[in-house]
This record gives sequence, C-alpha cells and structure tokens, in this order.
Amino acid sequence: MANSPNKYADFETMREQAITLRRAGLSRRQIRDRLHIYNNDILNCLLQGEPPPDWTKRPRAKDDLRDRARELRVQGWTYDRIQVELGCSKSSISLWVRDLPQPERRTRTREEASAIAKSGWEATLRKREEERRRTKRAAAEEIGAMTDRELFLVGVGLYWAEGSKSKPYRRQERIVFVNSDPDMITVFLAWLHLLGVEREHIRFAVHIHETADTAAAEKFWAEHVGIETADLLKTSVKKHNPRTNRKNTNERYHGCLRVGVRGGADLYRRIEGWWYGIVLSAREADESNRT
Repeated sequence: MANSPNKYADFETMREQAITLRRAGLSRRQIRDRLHIYNNDILNCLLQGEPPPDWTKRPRAKDDLRDRARELRVQGWTYDRIQVELGCSKSSISLWVRDLPQPERRTRTREEASAIAKSGWEATLRKREEERRRTKRAAAEEIGAMTDRELFLVGVGLYWAEGSKSKPYRRQERIVFVNSDPDMITVFLAWLHLLGVEREHIRFAVHIHETADTAAAEKFWAEHVGIETADLLKTSVKKHNPRTNRKNTNERYHGCLRVGVRGGADLYRRIEGWWYGIVLSAREADESNRT
C-alpha cells in the first residue's frame, strides 16, 4: 500500500528538522535524542546526503605519523628511536615500515637501553593522556545545553545514588547530600535551585580527617558554594586510624561537604516518588525496546 500524503509530509518535515540540526553541528546521537528517532534506518534516510560535522570526524593523525615514521626509517632510525620520537607503539611502526630496508644495528649499553625504554613509555603515557582529553572534550560537546527537565531527572538520580535515604527501620525523611567531588556539589545545588529551594534553607558543613588542613578545607568549600566560612556549620572531624592506608592525603584533599535542606521532609517524599516514577518508566521503555 502506498504511503499517504500526510506520512510523506511528516517525513519531509522531520528531514528538514534533521538537516537543520546536522548543519548546526549536532552528531547523529544528538539528533536522534532531540527528534526521538531510535530507528537507524529512518535516521539514515533523514540525513541522506548530509556530511557529518568536522568535530565528529576522526583525525588523520595516524596518516601523518605513518609518513613521518617511514621518513625516519629511511634515515636509518630504529623502532625504539622512532617510538620515542613519535610516541606510537612498536607494532604500528612495524606495520608502517616493514617494506623498508633495516638499518645497521649496533650494540647498546644497558644505560642507553634503559633510557630508550623509559622515554618510550613516557611518550606512550603522553599519547594516552592526549587521547583521554580528546575523548572527554568530544563527549562534553555532545551534552550541550541541558533543559530544565534534563537537569531535573539528573538531580533525582544523583540524589538517590548519593543522598541520604530513609530506612524502614529508621524513618528519617530529610535531605542530606555528602560528597567530596566539587562538581557533584555544583550539580546538586543547581538542582535544588531548579526545585525552588531557597538559599537560606540550605546548610553546609565540612567533614574531614583530623590529619588534614581543616582551615584550608573550610575556605575551599565556602568559596566553592559562595558563602563565608563563618556561615558553615561546625566541621565534623574524623579521627585518624593508623591502620588505614589513606591515599587522599595531598594538598588537593578537602574532605567532604555536607549539604542539608532545612525542613526538607516534603521534598524528600517527592524525590522518593520521582525516583520510583523513573524506575517504572525505565522498565516500560526496556520492555518496549525488547519487543
């Protein structure tokens, strides 16, 4: 049966929207989520003929490395020297230059061999760190600007994962969020503001080991949330256990910040309800995706 004119018009409308988003620089995943299109065949049809934005394309760095590796090999460089110079693996170098003649070898001293191995490993670590940063930047760009609803859902999941929860054996319906990650605190406070929680109802307190710099931690957290250190509640100090091998002992350790909401019982009950609503919706979506 032929498609109706309405269906054709709907497709053309969606295609126009998809092309507009593509030309604005969005990835396929971003367009899929924005238009709620989860069928790859349909998405392919909508984007047919539209090239991907430059930021989604893989860099041609390996081609440049290959050409440079071949140049160095022709000059008589060994795999070890090329690895140190370019920061790529020996297996890749072998594939790139295996058709070229081998340079004349000489016996290295132990010190030379050790220095080459160390330099090669450091170059590998630098390359891995560059790849890690590049991946994180690309992933961050995929998020873009969040809607209020997206922030709302993120905040509910964040609280239910990290916040204090009432137990059947200890009914305490209160809002308490403790975390050592400043970014987690930032997102949580943005969520509270979205829900309309007034700033004067939010209380802050530092939790920290007694061996750390308490004053520096209080200053750090007060500046992070935009208050004076005098506005913090009394700091909770944990006694040091000499049998515990703690790793968080450098100058970047600031303990944890406790964020509480005064009179938050009603908000807690709503959070609990929101979370169960998310669970039910996820189950329904999962069942739909499986059929």
